[in-house]
Amino acid sequence: MGKIALLVSREEMLYQAHNILQEKKYEIKEMRVIKTEDAVTEARQSIASGASIIIARGLQASLIKQYTDIPVVEIVITAQEMALLVNKAKQILKKESPVIGVVGFQNMFCDMSYFDTIYEIDMRTYFAEKGDLLEDMAKQAVSDGVDLIIGGDTAVGIAGEAGIPSLFLSNTEDSLKNAFSMAESVDYAMGVEKRNAAQIETLLDYSFNGVVRLDASGTIMDLNPIMEDILGKKKENVLGRAAGEIFRELIGEPFRQVLEYGKESYSLFMQINRTSVFAIVAPVVIDKRVEGAILTCHRMKKHKPRELDSKGKHHLRGFIALGEFDDILQESGAMQECVRLAKLYALSEKAVLITGEAGTEKRLLAQSIHNAGLHKEGPFVALSCDGAGDDVQLDMIFGDKGAIVQAKSGTLLLEEVQCLTRDNQYRLCQLLRYKQRLGKDGAGYPGMDVRVMVTTDVPFIKLVEKGIMREDLYYLLNGLTVRIPPLRERKEDLERKLKECIRECCEHYSRFHVLTRGAEKLLLDYPWDGNALQVESFCERLILTANKRSLDEAFVERNLEELYPRRHTDQNDKEKGQEKHLPEEAEKIAEALTRFGGSREKTAGELGISKATLWRKMKKYHLE
Repeated sequence: MGKIALLVSREEMLYQAHNILQEKKYEIKEMRVIKTEDAVTEARQSIASGASIIIARGLQASLIKQYTDIPVVEIVITAQEMALLVNKAKQILKKESPVIGVVGFQNMFCDMSYFDTIYEIDMRTYFAEKGDLLEDMAKQAVSDGVDLIIGGDTAVGIAGEAGIPSLFLSNTEDSLKNAFSMAESVDYAMGVEKRNAAQIETLLDYSFNGVVRLDASGTIMDLNPIMEDILGKKKENVLGRAAGEIFRELIGEPFRQVLEYGKESYSLFMQINRTSVFAIVAPVVIDKRVEGAILTCHRMKKHKPRELDSKGKHHLRGFIALGEFDDILQESGAMQECVRLAKLYALSEKAVLITGEAGTEKRLLAQSIHNAGLHKEGPFVALSCDGAGDDVQLDMIFGDKGAIVQAKSGTLLLEEVQCLTRDNQYRLCQLLRYKQRLGKDGAGYPGMDVRVMVTTDVPFIKLVEKGIMREDLYYLLNGLTVRIPPLRERKEDLERKLKECIRECCEHYSRFHVLTRGAEKLLLDYPWDGNALQVESFCERLILTANKRSLDEAFVERNLEELYPRRHTDQNDKEKGQEKHLPEEAEKIAEALTRFGGSREKTAGELGISKATLWRKMKKYHLE
């Protein structure tokens, strides 16, 4: 319990307070009469003596609030007290509908909206916004010709100088009782807040994880010592900065959704000072309003291969993954989600299935997962299953000197896994399920510490339905699945890729060319079935064959027709005659969004789902 001090301007208010305290024990530790001109000094003395809350009235309360940081509970005149003063004024004036001026601060008074009607008076209020305006308000009341002034010492003094009757704004015990109760409520709330703050501080200081507290705008408000250690920065160098400045991975749509809509927590993988960190962002929601977020970071343990020599990575014999997540184009929301999933999969040792059209960044994504995962100190061995028969695949992958042996304590990437023969699919199942390599002689060699990733550009379920792939292999691989969207679904990434390729080609060949707006739009609208590979080769052709600085739409279209005639002529037909068929759920969402003018709240209500769930489904079906 804190210390409550009562500071008043008149002795009779102390008598009233003593009477109240005899009836009920309020925690009032100090009571005294003060002069208005000494209000701030007296309040500071009380604070120095340990006061945590001050009860005061009128101008004194206003001054104490203005010049100290302590909570001030103001004594508010009740309706019953104000009625007594009005009746006394009418007795003094003895006239019909007297004009009564009430001078003071608005928060000193109860609601007096109907006093005119109830008491048959003309009540005029003169409320000062600041203490130094109180005298002006009293003089204004005199100037307006009021019959009587009700107010504090200042107003009564001005009325006396003007020869106008006045009544001091006296109160009964009722308003003091209300103030005492309010002060105790404030004291209780402050105590609860202090206890909560102490508990949170203890949790932060003794947590094994790094913890960051953010406000509703994403600004860093607090962090614990573990987080200082992870960042390698002192708290004072981080507080007040935007979270995206310190944690680059938080820049993007998912983080914005947490702060803006209170989207349920999401997890992500981050690299901080060469430390692998698993992070969770959770919104702080109070009364359906997002008040901020909590970011917790957990250091990842490094996977230690069983047979690592003392020469670092020299034992890898060239099997090194060069790709990192930062190397991947991810300006688009679709690719940001793809990379976010991949970063989470990096935390596991289970097999990963990467799907995507030809030319998408499947191998680069696999390398990034390897370099962010538990096997990053081991080798990264990649080979294609395409164009090899059963025996060749057996030797390449499962032989005594095959890829599994070479990738021990590291990662094995099997590209075009749909080309794996049935017998070797069985061997892959044994490896995934039992960590066992089946050799030529059928003997099993257990203890194969290798992480497997596979890629395909064919829908896996269709391969199973056609009997091309084993069903058990499908279920083993179809857990940690990530789809790389084609560039035509990632306009932001496509735009950046085109700009980068053209710039790099110009620099390489010491040229300078720019696309016209029409040419740029044509390239952005083109489907690019070959994705990044096709973009790179096309830009090379474009720059080498350009004969003028400005590359216009006609020049670009001519190159597209020459290089990809069949695809180019089919494009207009597809755009005009073929509509993209969405799943039934996506069509319902699209129809509801259209009907409600894009309102997510109304759409979610219509579909019976939360706004966060609606947002996820919109991202899934590319309905942004």
